[in-house]
Amino acid sequence: MQRPETLTDNCNTPTPEQFARAILTHLRTSQGKDPDHASTYDWRMALSLALRDEVIEPWFASTRATYEAKAKRVYYLSMEFLIGRLIEDVATNLRLEDIAADAMKSLGLDYARIVSDEPDAALGNGGLGRLAACFMDSLATLGIPAYGYGIRYEHGLFEQHFKDGEQIETAETWLSQRYAWEFERPEVRYDIGFGGTLRKKGRTSVWIPAETVVASAYDTPVVGWNGAWANTLRLWAAKPVKIFDLDSFNRGEYLAASEPEALARTISRVLYPDDTTEAGKELRLKQEYFFTAASIRDILRRLDSEGGSVADLPNRVAIQLNDTHPAIAGPELVRLLVDERGVEMAEAIKIARGCLGYTNHTLLPEALERWPEPIFAKVLPRHLEIIREIEAAHFKASGSSVRILEGGDVKMGELSFVMAHKVNGVSALHSDLVKETVFEDLNRAYPGRIINETNGITPRRWLHNCNPGLRNLISETIGKDWPADLDQLEKLVPYADDQGFRDTFRNVKAQNKIRVTNWLKAGHDISVDPEAMFDVQIKRLHEYKRQFMNLLETVALWNDIRENPNANWVPRVKIFGGKAAPGYVVAKQIIHLINDVAAVINSDPRVKGLLKIVYPENYNVSMAELLIPATELSEQISTAGKEASGTGNMKFALNGALTIGTLDGANVEIRERVGAENFFLFGLTAAEVVARRKQPGYSAAAIAASPKLARVLEQIEAGVFSSGDRDLYRGLVQDMRQKDYFLVTCDFDDYFATQRRVDAAYADQDNWTRMAVLNTARVGWFSSDRTIADYAKDIWNAHSLTRG
Repeated sequence: MQRPETLTDNCNTPTPEQFARAILTHLRTSQGKDPDHASTYDWRMALSLALRDEVIEPWFASTRATYEAKAKRVYYLSMEFLIGRLIEDVATNLRLEDIAADAMKSLGLDYARIVSDEPDAALGNGGLGRLAACFMDSLATLGIPAYGYGIRYEHGLFEQHFKDGEQIETAETWLSQRYAWEFERPEVRYDIGFGGTLRKKGRTSVWIPAETVVASAYDTPVVGWNGAWANTLRLWAAKPVKIFDLDSFNRGEYLAASEPEALARTISRVLYPDDTTEAGKELRLKQEYFFTAASIRDILRRLDSEGGSVADLPNRVAIQLNDTHPAIAGPELVRLLVDERGVEMAEAIKIARGCLGYTNHTLLPEALERWPEPIFAKVLPRHLEIIREIEAAHFKASGSSVRILEGGDVKMGELSFVMAHKVNGVSALHSDLVKETVFEDLNRAYPGRIINETNGITPRRWLHNCNPGLRNLISETIGKDWPADLDQLEKLVPYADDQGFRDTFRNVKAQNKIRVTNWLKAGHDISVDPEAMFDVQIKRLHEYKRQFMNLLETVALWNDIRENPNANWVPRVKIFGGKAAPGYVVAKQIIHLINDVAAVINSDPRVKGLLKIVYPENYNVSMAELLIPATELSEQISTAGKEASGTGNMKFALNGALTIGTLDGANVEIRERVGAENFFLFGLTAAEVVARRKQPGYSAAAIAASPKLARVLEQIEAGVFSSGDRDLYRGLVQDMRQKDYFLVTCDFDDYFATQRRVDAAYADQDNWTRMAVLNTARVGWFSSDRTIADYAKDIWNAHSLTRG
């Protein structure tokens, strides 16, 4: 890839000696320390700031190039950006990883230890936020001018701990230290209003908010591969209009004096506050409006600074809604055009729709947000008026009877759909199901609006960085250009039949497993056998992802091993990871049961060396980067028709894990590409799931037909895993017997049998490795670079400024 002339040349790459001097300079001038008294934190900050210095010139040059070209910008609005640690990410994309490591070594420091000191930025939860981070990486790598917009959460989701097996949530503290990568922009501030009253003014209304907070900007540069382009992640922090009430303080009302600041900061403190209460719902709606409104104002300010007209907005601006959280962007953009710029309502709706795209991530009804009208009217009264007009215009234009306002709720999925010119699913199966289920009627009313954009992952972080052994093997085999062109991995296909390559590939996996083994021992005091199969399910805890089915199969396997301990069992380490939402009672019960089962099985001498369950606390990006390269079996076992795509399935396959999974989400496309013979398929199809749910008593019938499953459920009910407490998990078991909406019982026997096929395949290590090589070689299509190129072509009409 050739850089534009405005960007820094590679000849300016520092030597290790020059970079070491830059680190020392920042140690003294930014941290105020000399080398003899510097802590690990000081060295990590100095390293980060020295790397950040190298980003500045491509960042500035990219901004200048965008302005000079008057290029269309992409604005990606997301509640989450799960960016993880950035030192390695930035060093890799600048091609400075070796220079940085050598510089730290020359200073007598362990580069890896310094890197591991960096906290994960607590800006997301799971796949939605990690996808947004991958997309930002690919937008920069492709040279497409873009901004990411989100919230600068002080505490993020939560830090997960276990107490007697139960999940305990405490506040994330990632901002207790200075964050090296961001630049505060005190000059970029917008007043964001809530509540209040409306006053009629002609054919429109004037909104007089009762409460106002300030959205203050913090920018993090996001640099792409080879440092050829850098975009901006702009996060908003909520601050009070009036910082401190001196009169209250002087009256001795000390808490009241700081109350405005506390109330404002509440908006940007926590990701996904518990919305089971009315206060929680109100706070979450405020969060969504807060960051969306600030972002829309920022977009219009930038347009004005370039002399653009609002009529030309769709040609200059592409706004992508990452799920329904920023759905209020449509009404807010319409409000600003109508109320502040005098545009007619019909024209404002047309302009807004020309800018907006909506990515749907779910078929779950509960995940398609609905806000009670009374809460919506209380928080955003003017927007509720505008939504009524949007709905009326939708009825008139389409003839559809699908309502945005229905049953006393504002339906944000329908609002997003109606206000977007394109709606995309995130896997081929998911996009088809979007057309056939949640938006069936809207699809008929707006034919062609729904398209597919299958998700992808950035190969820079999810292979090049996290799996150096495999990175080096691939580069030695096919060259070093693959991180920016992942389709080149196809060149590895012939090497699946090369004994020497297979042996080296298998050794890389073994070394990655030893790395995890050492980490578990050092950080968690857990001993595992690196010779055992590493069987991993790491993802957000949700019933449809069916961690419960994985656990039930594990107990059934435990039973079989105990009854026939001398059989030729394949040793397994079952690794779980993931958090449950604080208000999600069932998911938290499943976590508790996993830990209780682990306590019993792991202390059973009859299965020692054959079966072990591991559940490390506080799953995050850094843990995924450690576990994924070491994984041999990837659990992608969601109920067919429920997982929109998944991206963990792609990361595992890219790193040479074999998948056991259903025909759900991107599993379908992964299986097609890696070959059915290299994928362990089980379970009902999406159509069969729908049909099975119509059969009365399907779960009871499945249990009656499965002695293994019946026995496991009876053991749980009898308190085998709860110290004799028969009530602790009664609800979970009763759900299986009476309802089982996600069809765990119906898929259990096929899942158990398929796991035994996995055992047989794993016993032939040479052929297993051949299958693993083919997984790595054939999943290059799942690069987020490909995904973003498709978005740019199909939805945004945006163009690269580095690739022509």
